[in-house]
Amino acid sequence: MKTFKMLSLELQLDGVFQKIPLTDGIIINQENSHQLWVIEAFITSDYKEQFDALISSGTMLDARVIISLPDNEPAPFSIITHSLTPIADHISVLFKGRLKAQRKKYAEQLLSQLLEQGLRNEELLVAFEQGMRDRPSLKERNERLENTQINK
Repeated sequence: MKTFKMLSLELQLDGVFQKIPLTDGIIINQENSHQLWVIEAFITSDYKEQFDALISSGTMLDARVIISLPDNEPAPFSIITHSLTPIADHISVLFKGRLKAQRKKYAEQLLSQLLEQGLRNEELLVAFEQGMRDRPSLKERNERLENTQINK
């Protein structure tokens, strides 16, 4: 197993990636035959109802996780919300999932999309720099979505 510090967690809810403000977080590559990862997010209890609902529904979510260093590319995951443990005025939310294959690096995808939009010269540079700071969702191409059920 390999363990990493989780710096950022975004979940795709209602079709939009939403940043979940972390108090702390960890991500574990189980390095098993199922290629499962465990993600634990320590967050304020304000999100308890939302995550209770996700546990009940068993909904598969797309997630983006930044690990170890703030400048690292977000790693894309397909996850389910597995369990929730209240701890004082916080909750510990446990997710299980798989790393999604990523064909191109984020910067290459962003640049390609901006060029397709017809941006050039200074306008392209400004939009690219802004995109690298904000990391907006990019349209996914030729990427298979893994819809397999992850064992709870």
